[in-house]
Amino acid sequence: MSAPHRKIETEDNIEIVDEAAAAVAWHDGDKDATIRTLLDDCKHLRRQMALAEGSMSVGFARGWRPSLERPKDDQS
Repeated sequence: MSAPHRKIETEDNIEIVDEAAAAVAWHDGDKDATIRTLLDDCKHLRRQMALAEGSMSVGFARGWRPSLERPKDDQS
């Protein structure tokens, strides 16, 4: 399975970025540090989602509630 790519449009051109390679490069090639950072980010975002869910009223989102688990068929 290949890494996800994202098109970034600027005024002059469209650049295709390999997000996984960019994350590893940001950590100077240290894949373990990249994984630790991503896991820490996931933990932080799960906490934020739990706080947001607790403060949302049912009418605010018309009954929708955030899910902490990604659906099995979600490939993004």
